[in-house]
Amino acid sequence: MNSTSLKSFLTSHLNVDEQDILTLLSHCTTKEVKKDTFLLRKNERCSHTFFVEKGLLRQYSIDEKGKEHILAFAPESWFVTDRESSYFNAPSVYYIQAFEDSQIVLIDENFIQGLSEKVPSFTNFNNRLLHNHIRHLQRRVNTLLSDSAKERYLQFIKTYPDILLRVPQTMVASYLGITPESLSRVRRELARKNQVK
Repeated sequence: MNSTSLKSFLTSHLNVDEQDILTLLSHCTTKEVKKDTFLLRKNERCSHTFFVEKGLLRQYSIDEKGKEHILAFAPESWFVTDRESSYFNAPSVYYIQAFEDSQIVLIDENFIQGLSEKVPSFTNFNNRLLHNHIRHLQRRVNTLLSDSAKERYLQFIKTYPDILLRVPQTMVASYLGITPESLSRVRRELARKNQVK
């Protein structure tokens, strides 16, 4: 669990003057939020993208029976938002909540616009981030439709290598779309295979 500032994230990925970044970041809000704080609730409009400098967020929905369905975790150096709500100005169907005490940067459209004007290469970088996000979601949908519980779990470990140590098994099972009992079976099976080796 290493903290990463948005400034260092941007300067490490873009050929950009640090002062330009600092000027633009002065218009962003950095917030320290306690565990369980909601950054977005269902039916609210999402007006920010959240960058996690330290801590862990989760994005989830709740169905009519009251069951949680976790769409994404956002540990350090991850962005999370409800794109449908922010882009189409629609009420959100999601909750975004801090699962740990977290430090986050609230990014709005003005910051994106300003960075695009000052740093032309940012537009390509931002497009790459967006397409990477779409690719991740497509793979996730395909995994939920066609992969076994074991394959889903192994993919989860690749995507979120340190999350298993930070969230309860019930949340991992929710993300995978399986029961906690199925997840326990998968983990036991994999542990046995590793012992045999």
